[in-house]
Amino acid sequence: MSEERAFNFSAGPAVMPLPVLKKIQEELLCLPGCGASILEISHRSKQFGEILARTKQNVKDLLGVPDNYQIMFLQGGALTHFAMLPMNLLRSTGKSGNYLVTGNWSKKSASEAKTQGKVDVVWDGKAEGYVRKPTDDEIKLTDDALYCYFCANETIEGIQYPREPKVDVPLICDASSEIFSRPVDIEKYGVLFACAQKNAGPAGVVLVIMRDDFVEMSGDDLPSMFSYKKLAEKDSMLNTPPTFGIYSMALVTDWLKEQGGLEAMAALNREKASLLYDAIDGSNGFYRVHGQKEYRSVMNVSFRTPSEELDKEFQEEAKKVGLTNLNGHRSVKGERASIYNAMPREGVVALRDFMVDFAQKKG
Repeated sequence: MSEERAFNFSAGPAVMPLPVLKKIQEELLCLPGCGASILEISHRSKQFGEILARTKQNVKDLLGVPDNYQIMFLQGGALTHFAMLPMNLLRSTGKSGNYLVTGNWSKKSASEAKTQGKVDVVWDGKAEGYVRKPTDDEIKLTDDALYCYFCANETIEGIQYPREPKVDVPLICDASSEIFSRPVDIEKYGVLFACAQKNAGPAGVVLVIMRDDFVEMSGDDLPSMFSYKKLAEKDSMLNTPPTFGIYSMALVTDWLKEQGGLEAMAALNREKASLLYDAIDGSNGFYRVHGQKEYRSVMNVSFRTPSEELDKEFQEEAKKVGLTNLNGHRSVKGERASIYNAMPREGVVALRDFMVDFAQKKG
């Protein structure tokens, strides 16, 4: 088996910045000043307390999080929080969670939410095959809406909101696959959350940014580990937190700052995506994108060749030249290139060149 790193286009767990991986490797046996690995030290130690504080400050700096928001590093993956959010917010208020269903992940979130409270799906793109996001005019909220929930970027279908929906209630956003990829106006949100393994670190930690009044909605009758209020009061350390994931996120956010912050990342991400979409649009119909043009994802480029046989050949041939994990999700098929922050430009150029060559040979 090759010892060389490939260009990994996996949707998640996904590529991480090489300098971060090297730093983890360097410090894994002995975290400076600890005499032990990050995998071995207590979450109550002074050293980990400093890592937690640094990670919080980095998140605050990068996203411009105001003081009236709590920043938490929790567990359970996004799937847990699909249910936890309505458990904390809808049960205590009796209001409705309004959901915009634009693909697999928002559909799954609405389904989980329905187990916990009143949910109204106010827009669903299923009939069109989940190829776009709703326009503002298409979003009709209910009179008792507490929040409007949306998934910023649907990784499977490869469609993304160009900007937040304009609504008259706070937004709740699953930003798992686009977190830290572009600036965000946090004050439009009651809650923004993201599992780390797509664009912020390794699997095992979920970043939750929640406005104080939303934190206070947590019912007193909830089990401790399912209460955002109790988790916030204990600064994400109600139980042993995902220490390695938080440490890794500290390194990723350090790296993002070194790259120039989110404005710089957004510009680079747009350039990388354009390389692939230009190759697709210039292929004379050989490649087809799943989503409508104005909603194309900058993070996940979902496309197909003319046949399933060619899709399979594309993926096999790409793997031979070090371009891996390009298979699309089983519900969409075809190819999917996930080009998160950590995917270097040279990896995208290599894929672009392969795509052009493959189309010329097979078209």
